[in-house]
Amino acid sequence: MPVDVLTATVIGRPRDEVARYAADPSNAPQWYENIRAAAWRTPPPLGVGSRFDFEARFLGRHLSYTYEVVEHVPGARLVMRTADGPFAMETTYTWESLGPATTRMTLRNRGEPSGFGAVAAPALAAAMRRANRKDLERVKAVLEA
Repeated sequence: MPVDVLTATVIGRPRDEVARYAADPSNAPQWYENIRAAAWRTPPPLGVGSRFDFEARFLGRHLSYTYEVVEHVPGARLVMRTADGPFAMETTYTWESLGPATTRMTLRNRGEPSGFGAVAAPALAAAMRRANRKDLERVKAVLEA
């Protein structure tokens, strides 16, 4: 059973500033509750083909996975997919200006869990939804501070 979770928030900062911060994987441990560490596999700056590793803790389990950027429109959209990890996942960020200093940021996670994850997909989606809400609250707090 596929998982598809979409979450959004409005941040009181200009779109380019929000996008620049959120799209930098080095910042992920500061605003993603479950990500403990991030490391570039390819040299910055971020672009299509960039790869980076995340170490995370989710639902009581330690996870290590590699993301690869498959689409990047600076300041507007970022799509990355797991190149290595516990199950195939695609993460999409979008940023939309609502005014000169206001941005709507969306975070979407889609994936196809396998094994036990496939059986637990509804619970997994609910946990992802809660985590995504917290993550967007955190990025909002960091950028509005």
